[in-house]
Amino acid sequence: MTIKSDIWLRQMAEEHEMISPFLPKLVRESNGSRIISAGLSSYGYDMRLADDGFRIFSSVYGSEIDPKNFDKDSLIEPEVRTADDGAKYYLLPPHHYGLGVTVETFKMPRNVTGVALGKSTYARAGLLVNTTPLEAGWTGRLVVEIANLANLPLRVYINEGIGQILFFESDEDCATSYEDRGGKYQGQTGLTYAKL
Repeated sequence: MTIKSDIWLRQMAEEHEMISPFLPKLVRESNGSRIISAGLSSYGYDMRLADDGFRIFSSVYGSEIDPKNFDKDSLIEPEVRTADDGAKYYLLPPHHYGLGVTVETFKMPRNVTGVALGKSTYARAGLLVNTTPLEAGWTGRLVVEIANLANLPLRVYINEGIGQILFFESDEDCATSYEDRGGKYQGQTGLTYAKL
């Protein structure tokens, strides 16, 4: 199993729609303003946070979080804010946890697995992005789980890089893919809560 390069990722995106929409280079500027990088890097892809479905855990309406019987009332939708340069963002309160979804849809081949990680720009500001697998055979928009570990509110920018995915290709197909076993998050098109 080997980590895959930008050349391979570009080919897989173009020929197999493994990442869609696909940014074929690392983008660091949009509309004349600097952004948190998104798109193709040397050995990975910087995924973007979408503008739909972001939620923050709150005790305002929920009393506990049970992953076996998830109560969506434990989540609130924060307002979309606008920075001076026009960038859109959510404000994640100190020591809060949120769920978002990527702009991109991923279509994983049965011999490829991805691992989503955080970006150092956000990590240095106190944001933890949960390490999440993109299993062989899985298709959908990735739900991104993030935590503000800092003592101050943290801006989480929309349509900018939120994390990076590294892709690993095996020299053989798996016997049973995520799709084969009917994985519960297969085909998710937006924010999907914990399921049993």
